Amino acid sequence: MSAPVRLFDAAAPRRRAEAMEDLAQGFLRFRLAWALARGDIMHKFRGSLLGPLWMSVTTAVMLGALGFLYAHLLRMEVAAYLPWLAVSLILWNLLAQGITDACASLTAAEGIIRQMPLPHSTQALRVVLRSGLVAAHNLPLILGVFLVFGFNPGWMALLAAPGLLLAAVNLFWLSLLLGMLCARFRDVTQIVAAVLQLAFFVTPVIWQPSMVAWMQPWLPLNPLFCLIELVREPLMGQAPGWGVLAGAATFTLLIWALGQAVFTRFRARVAFWV
Repeated sequence: MSAPVRLFDAAAPRRRAEAMEDLAQGFLRFRLAWALARGDIMHKFRGSLLGPLWMSVTTAVMLGALGFLYAHLLRMEVAAYLPWLAVSLILWNLLAQGITDACASLTAAEGIIRQMPLPHSTQALRVVLRSGLVAAHNLPLILGVFLVFGFNPGWMALLAAPGLLLAAVNLFWLSLLLGMLCARFRDVTQIVAAVLQLAFFVTPVIWQPSMVAWMQPWLPLNPLFCLIELVREPLMGQAPGWGVLAGAATFTLLIWALGQAVFTRFRARVAFWV
């Protein structure tokens, strides 16, 4: 039987219905997104001796170097500072790399988009799963640092799971939003890279919030701080503050609304932009 013919009425486009169908089909093809994400990781380290373990080795070396150096510069005990730095730096790398990949979520899949009728949301899910694979290699380093320095966050650490899930939700919608913006305006990629570089220094990653008491009330205005803190605080044995929870919820709703609106309005033009 031949495929059903879909009629398009320019006077009454079905943008919202088609966008929702794209999202539904993208999640139904979860296994395809997983295979693409896994292939990205394997292709990146093809032919290397350690393969994807290079991600863990690189992160471990950076933690060791920065941990002892900044503990001395900030006049802090290594046993107190290094566990905090391990959590902060690994979470920052996860978010920063995920946002960078989100910018290229559609342009990097140019060949697939132009040749195959796949849902665009599959490419966004691909970015999320690829970031998850990277996290699977780096997050165990946190446990290693905790064991070395005898740090035990207790059952509070379980509250980090919802924070990681919320980060994945934000990354998915950012992959659609930034992916479409960067496909249409290629300069957006450079703008995002510059903003992330600046954000690294103004976000408590190397330094701790308690070091700038006057700035603490304003930190929840930084969405990256909120997403990091939702995971970092439970892993450090504390519950996130209400300001962090409100900031993360507000940012998530904003990204969802913008991502949904842009994806619904311009989804049909992606093939022409990439």
